Amino acid sequence: MDKKKAKISFAVCIANRGYDDLQVCKVYRILADAKAAEVGCLRVIDESGEDYLYPAARFLVLELPEAVRERLLAVTKAAAA
Repeated sequence: MDKKKAKISFAVCIANRGYDDLQVCKVYRILADAKAAEVGCLRVIDESGEDYLYPAARFLVLELPEAVRERLLAVTKAAAA
C-alpha cells in the first residue's frame, strides 16, 4: 500500500488487553485499508512510523473536521521527526 496516497485518519485506543504495545487513551494515526477492514482490523501507525494491523475493536475511530485532522497530522509528523 502506498502510504502517501492513503488518507490518514485517527483513532483512540480504548483497550489494549493482549496488545501491550498499545496505550489506552492514546490517539493513533490509521491508514485506510479495505482488506484489513474485511477481517475486522485497522492499519495503525505506531511510534516507529511503521504500520501494523490491530483488531478494530481496540479502537474508537475519531470523526474529525478536516482542519482538526490536518493539525493532528502535522503534530504527529513533527513528533516523529
